[in-house]
Amino acid sequence: MRKFLNAALKISEWMDIIAVCALTFMMSLTMADVIFRSFGRPIIGTYEIVGLSSAITIGFAIPFTSWKRGHVFMDFVIDRLPQGKKILLKVTTRLLVILLFIFIGVNLFMLAREYYVSHEVSQTIRLPIYPFVYAVGLACFVECYVIFCDMLKVLGGDHE
Repeated sequence: MRKFLNAALKISEWMDIIAVCALTFMMSLTMADVIFRSFGRPIIGTYEIVGLSSAITIGFAIPFTSWKRGHVFMDFVIDRLPQGKKILLKVTTRLLVILLFIFIGVNLFMLAREYYVSHEVSQTIRLPIYPFVYAVGLACFVECYVIFCDMLKVLGGDHE
């Protein structure tokens, strides 16, 4: 089981590095666009590239944030419950999160397929959109894996 958990950690770390790179790229591109605009030479397609990069940044940051428990938790609600009910509530919420992300991921894959078939591209620089949609859909499935691992930790008693 340790290898299964370590794989989830490594994948989510790798995706977080990509998210950080995408965020750094967005900041650099925006800064360069502002500078070039002051000289009357804006970078064409900045708005589109930043929008698509932000999808990668957000989507790829979610699994590692979940692994590190960086989200807001309402622990005070369950602190008063008996241990058995705490575990039941934690497992139930994680199952619901997994179902939600499976639903989102499947729908993103279907949308990406539609974009691929219809040759959907961005307006200004004609960049294909489907790879970004597939990437965020993949991030949803990785999130399911991370939450499943978290659920295993809850059931194994190895949880905060």
